[in-house]
Amino acid sequence: MMRKMRLQAAAKINLSLDVTGKRSDGYHTLESIFQSVDVYDTIELTVGEGSGITLTCDAPGVPCDASNLAWRAAQALLDAAGLDMAVTIGLHKEIPSGAGMGGGSADAAGVLWGLNTLLECGFTNEQLREIGVKLGADVPFLLMGGTALARGIGEVLVPMKNVPPLRMIIVKGEESVSTPAAYKAIDALTDPPHPDTAGMVWAIEIGDPDRLKSCCGNLFEAAIDCADVERSRKRLLECGAQCAVMTGSGAAVFGIFPDDTPDSVLEQAVQTLAGEFPFARICHPVAEPFRVLE
Repeated sequence: MMRKMRLQAAAKINLSLDVTGKRSDGYHTLESIFQSVDVYDTIELTVGEGSGITLTCDAPGVPCDASNLAWRAAQALLDAAGLDMAVTIGLHKEIPSGAGMGGGSADAAGVLWGLNTLLECGFTNEQLREIGVKLGADVPFLLMGGTALARGIGEVLVPMKNVPPLRMIIVKGEESVSTPAAYKAIDALTDPPHPDTAGMVWAIEIGDPDRLKSCCGNLFEAAIDCADVERSRKRLLECGAQCAVMTGSGAAVFGIFPDDTPDSVLEQAVQTLAGEFPFARICHPVAEPFRVLE
């Protein structure tokens, strides 16, 4: 019997991102505030009798084979459940790649959650996160969604209160940043300017958006050299953002605007920025990682 589901998986940003050390296996340890935002990839899942995974994607350059995280997620879920099924995955990409917004990991999270639901496997979200961390360090958060303090390599997650409503624009230029190169550059920093993650946690606890904005920061900004990131930050601030910070290891930048910014001002700003950058989008924090469409 064939079963289908269409769902959307949310992107993430790092409101604060610090690198706190390096493990013996080469992985770096983090301290970060992860936040889901309403930029979504759409995933179409079909399962039926037979075996094998088929993946299609409408974004040029995205591999549609076993190197794709969504493919690997489907295989991991089937293996964990002891099932052999035919799985077809269709991806419609809205989350930009190479952005630090977790696009590939969001797709993997959506496939894990969607197949678990479709096939009635009965895995808890925590069990799915244990499967997901083997695919990528961002996958556990993208299965949980909302707002969370992340430690370890990103897999030790403490759920937090929802952030206050934030008025944001995210932009990304043509350039992308190599994550391994970014971590190498972090290792070379002699006096790293650590962001105030503890201050951010307190700001979220007490619901203080101005304090939250003042605590936004990303250690990677001090390590990488990317002209598009600098230009993105400069233009967002010129358009009225109170802070503009890179997310992940780059290269998207989010700007948070004053709470009383009229919709018309945000719309005008994003229209201007869309003429200068390949990706420019008004976005908002969301509490849930997925939306089921049908």
